[in-house]
Amino acid sequence: MTICLHGFVGGKVQGVSFRQRTLEEAERLDLNGWVRNLADGRVEVLFEGEEPAVRELEAWLGQGPESVRVDALELEQQPVQGITGFVIRR
Repeated sequence: MTICLHGFVGGKVQGVSFRQRTLEEAERLDLNGWVRNLADGRVEVLFEGEEPAVRELEAWLGQGPESVRVDALELEQQPVQGITGFVIRR
């Protein structure tokens, strides 16, 4: 089953390659969507694909890679967008 999650990651998540690492994880999991920095220091993300892969990225976002400190993860299920590929938005 295909599902879509959208939300925000807070903490030390900018200036630490978080968007690039998120893109790499999403591509590894064959997910579609996007990630971008927000002016308030958070990162916004939307991703969709097969539910087990989406849940795996959700868990990964909750801890992030080594150089990151995730203090908050807020994700909500959304209608599937039909996006192709995964990109970093500026």
